[in-house]
Amino acid sequence: MRVLMVEDDETLGDGLYQGLKHEGYAVDWVKDGISADQALRSEHFDIVMLDLGLPKMPGLRVLDNLRLREDKTPVLILTARDAVDDRIKGLDMGADDYMVKPFDLNEVIARLRALQRRSVERASSALKYGKIEIDATSHTVLYEGALMNLPRREFALLLKLVENQGKALSREQLSQSLYNWDEDVDSNALEVHIHNLRKKFGSDLIRTIRGIGYMVPKEGTA
Repeated sequence: MRVLMVEDDETLGDGLYQGLKHEGYAVDWVKDGISADQALRSEHFDIVMLDLGLPKMPGLRVLDNLRLREDKTPVLILTARDAVDDRIKGLDMGADDYMVKPFDLNEVIARLRALQRRSVERASSALKYGKIEIDATSHTVLYEGALMNLPRREFALLLKLVENQGKALSREQLSQSLYNWDEDVDSNALEVHIHNLRKKFGSDLIRTIRGIGYMVPKEGTA
């Protein structure tokens, strides 16, 4: 899952950044509102973690601009503003969740998982597709009951495709969900991950949609 983290506090931001990367998230970190607004206009993110007291553009303006574009990307506000009125305003303006600093990293990660499930209309962290069972909390995959050893990007790619079964996802969408700005990515990296997943789960799991990208067929229609 790719996360845009908008946080101007260097110490807090670094702790979140390292913690999320350790959990397998692709994280891009910006430190002011204008940079966040520009990033959200030009690239796809699965979730936004948004501070409110930002330089150059307030966090609520970033949120308002996002929703005015009818962009439904889930937004988790992380802020020191703990007044009830601030929480109500943030939620009414389109935030999906609201946490007050200081907070526990494990709770932040749990809320990110919950927002991701909600965005794809999934009730639990466990997801079953044919003979494949995926647990997004423990980052484990079972295939025909056997535990599979998947590197984190193969796991993230499999989860992304299965969550969006029946939908053709572009190479750009898939690549952006796996890598952040700081990573030097080979041009065929996505194809290598697709090849590895097909070897492990069968060549018919992932379909190539010519001119678009890739798709996992909707269960029951393959």
